Amino acid sequence: MTAPSGRTGRPPLTEARKAEIRLEIARAAVELFVSQGVAATTGEQIGQAVGVSARTVWRYFPSKESCVRPLFSAGIDVIAARLREWQPGRPLEELFTPGLLTATGPDGATGTALVRLTRTEPGLRAIWLQTYDEAEPAFARALATRAGLPADDLRPMIQAAMLNAALRAAVERFAWRASGVGADGATDAVTRETTGEAEVAETMRSALAIAAEGIS
Repeated sequence: MTAPSGRTGRPPLTEARKAEIRLEIARAAVELFVSQGVAATTGEQIGQAVGVSARTVWRYFPSKESCVRPLFSAGIDVIAARLREWQPGRPLEELFTPGLLTATGPDGATGTALVRLTRTEPGLRAIWLQTYDEAEPAFARALATRAGLPADDLRPMIQAAMLNAALRAAVERFAWRASGVGADGATDAVTRETTGEAEVAETMRSALAIAAEGIS
C-alpha cells in the first residue's frame, strides 16, 4: 500500500498568528515583570500565562527581557506612516492624539510601570534603547519621502534624531512623574497613581513642539 503523501500533523502557523503569539507573550511578560519583578519571573511562568511551553517562549525570544520588544516597537511603522502623511504647515505636535497611542506601544498604568522598570533593569533598558535606535532610520526615511529628498540626506536624518529623542524624553518623563519620582531621583510634587492616554499624548505633543522650535 502506498503511504499517503503530503504533510501530516498540525498545519504551520501563519505569520499573522506568529505575530499574535509574540504579542501575547509580550503582554504576559509585562504583567509579570510589573507585578513580581524581572528577576523573579521565569520563562515557564510567562509561557503558563499564555498557555504555551517555555520552549515556545524561547523560540520567539532569546531572553525574558526581550519578550517586551513587540510592545516597544509596535508604533514605529504607525509613526512613520503619520510622518509621511504630515501635511505642510501643520504643527508637528498634531501628529499625536490619544487614540494613536493604543497602536504605539504599552499603554495605561502597566505600560507606564514598564517604562519605569527600564530605568532600573539593565536588560529592559537595553531593549528600550535599541527600539529607539531602530526607529530613527525609519523616521528619517519617512521624512525624506515627505520632503522628496534622498534617504541619506542629512536634513531628514537630523530631524528624525530630534523627533526620536523628543518622543523618548516625553515618555520617560511621564513615567517618572507618574511614579512620583523625578528624573533626578527626587520626589515629584505631582504624583499620579493612574495614567491616561490623553496625558501621555499631551506630554508628547509638548515635547514635539519644543523639538519643532529647534535650537536657538
